[in-house]
Amino acid sequence: MKHLARKRFGQHFLTDGGVIDAIVRAIAPRGGDALVEIGPGLGALTQPLLERCGALTVIELDRNLAARWRGRPGITVIEADALTVDFAALAASIGASPGASPGNPPGASPGGPPPALRVVGNLPYNISTPILFHLLGAAPQVRDQHFMLQKEVVDRMAAAPGSKDFGRLTVMLQWRYRIEALFDVAPEAFDPPPRVRSAIVRMLPLARPPVLDEARLQALVTLAFSQRRKLLRHTLGRWLDEHRFAGQFDVQRRAEEVPVAEYVALAQATAAGGAT
Repeated sequence: MKHLARKRFGQHFLTDGGVIDAIVRAIAPRGGDALVEIGPGLGALTQPLLERCGALTVIELDRNLAARWRGRPGITVIEADALTVDFAALAASIGASPGASPGNPPGASPGGPPPALRVVGNLPYNISTPILFHLLGAAPQVRDQHFMLQKEVVDRMAAAPGSKDFGRLTVMLQWRYRIEALFDVAPEAFDPPPRVRSAIVRMLPLARPPVLDEARLQALVTLAFSQRRKLLRHTLGRWLDEHRFAGQFDVQRRAEEVPVAEYVALAQATAAGGAT
């Protein structure tokens, strides 16, 4: 029976063979990879990934689609909202699966650390940003992430300081990942076609990320971009004055002009200084 895309799940199924091949080449799956796909849908990516890596875990909220994959050789189905999945625990469970080893996908060698997850998916555009933030907590257990997202979101993720696309999302992801915008995908590549252009992004967790209080960074960045047309002295500057910040930080700039490294340094300095 033909599956009809459900609007409430933000379903747009990829059908263009050329685009599918390009995505699979970008991911470059291999046997032994601890591969996790969010939203396998009808399997446009799932099947070619399975053929190359031998086994993968899929996370599917739509119970009808989950049922299609359950029982398939090499497929482990998690029927759940991706926002409720503990990806760090998932990495550990894949590594602990019976017979797991680099030569018997997926998993790690017995007694070794859990495998680094490779997370992929055509994410529902209505909840893509919450999923990206949710995955931040599992970054130490992730090798890489490849996602199909709305092009506007990918532009924001990969933006450079001074760009109109540079914002809160940019800072909160770039402090922890190296972001690569790979290529765009036209609406015609999907059924049904979305109303926006899409893009493929690669996210590589930094091997040695800055040590900081993520909640502090998020609070600073949210405040900085709360009135992005104004100079920072009207927003973040007032907060720094109230907390008697004695360090150096130029507030005669707009929020999008401040490099990620400076936001990171400010979060570290204010936390060290005890500002709240």
